[in-house]
Amino acid sequence: MDGPKAAKKRKLTDKTLPNAVLQHPDFAADSKMYQDLLEMERKLDWTMTRKKVEVQDALVRTPTTTRTLRIFLSHTVTGQVWQAGETAPAEGGEAAVNFETGQGIPAWAIRIEGRLLEPPNQRAKDKVTPRKFSTFVKRMIVELDRDTTLYPDGNIVEWPRAQPAIPPLDGFTIRRTGDQPTNIRIVLHLEHFPEQYKVQPDLANVLGIKEESRIGVIQALWNYIKVQSLQDKVDRRMIRADEYLRPIFGADSLMFQRIPELVNRYLMAPDPIILHYTVDPAVAPPERPSAWDVEVRTEDGAMKSRMANVMQTSKESAQELTKLDEEIALHAQSLHNSHLKRTFLQSFAEDPAQFIQTWLASQSRDLESILGSGPSEGATVRAEELRRSEFFTLPWVEEAVAVQEGFRQAAKGMQ
Repeated sequence: MDGPKAAKKRKLTDKTLPNAVLQHPDFAADSKMYQDLLEMERKLDWTMTRKKVEVQDALVRTPTTTRTLRIFLSHTVTGQVWQAGETAPAEGGEAAVNFETGQGIPAWAIRIEGRLLEPPNQRAKDKVTPRKFSTFVKRMIVELDRDTTLYPDGNIVEWPRAQPAIPPLDGFTIRRTGDQPTNIRIVLHLEHFPEQYKVQPDLANVLGIKEESRIGVIQALWNYIKVQSLQDKVDRRMIRADEYLRPIFGADSLMFQRIPELVNRYLMAPDPIILHYTVDPAVAPPERPSAWDVEVRTEDGAMKSRMANVMQTSKESAQELTKLDEEIALHAQSLHNSHLKRTFLQSFAEDPAQFIQTWLASQSRDLESILGSGPSEGATVRAEELRRSEFFTLPWVEEAVAVQEGFRQAAKGMQ
């Protein structure tokens, strides 16, 4: 037979003080300070719990921000007339030309690059891995203004990001042969998060926004409805149109659940970013690339990282807080025990004989409540139990004898 398992130690959680201690004039100031700390702790715990729920809800929606994307355009040239001195001439005084490899043929290459600028005053620990330039491009079209009789092919280059297997790129390079100046038109359709739309003028003039996400437009329209008090007083599902919304609704009223459907009719694809660049192979390329800054809506990785850190509680901090709570509860329980001891001894000191009689009567009632349900005076102790020797070997007997012996010694000392 296995021995009895050790009882699991129960953790104390009550941190309140006895009323006698709180109301005692000698401890009034300290008790008030302790009560204020408990109240502050409750408010702090409630606030932290509420904020964690808000942060958790924000993480589900994915925080976004507006960042600056800097686009760089540059070009290089090879095999041009003014570069003939850099290569060794072949027989006949002309530069060597290899039509198979393209060496010696006049050519140029344009480089389209971009990077996301770091926000100001960003902490080092909040930095995230920078995204590649191609992840911000939904579609790109490069139009080369060249003579189609001399260059019939390759005057339009298109890059749609349609294949997810293509790895992200830092930039794009387009190479062409030629020695004549070429005007280049670059059309960029940027990838926003959340996806942005251009609002048609009819709705844009009412809401005061030209480009926004679908959710942003719906929220702006709802804010306008609330500010103008257009919600029906009786049927809250009905929206009454004013003079500005009536042409948009096409009626005097609209049901609330039809607002997203209405907004979708006034959303269009946003205008692309159009950049112009000129390649002149007859002169040396500029030392520095040309740069353009455009705004792009993207996921706020730094904010998301900070919010995720708020949700994570370190194991060491949790253990330390638990240990402090247990110590406070232990001290509070110690005050409870001290208060009970003081009350017990104070009652005993005031009238020992009456105290003993009262205490014995209380113990007798408790014993009768445990052993049976009959009248007092010991009648509830069943006779068959009294005849058994095992009844007097129970743990309560040893405790009762020790208590009685303690009172006997105390009474003897007072004589």
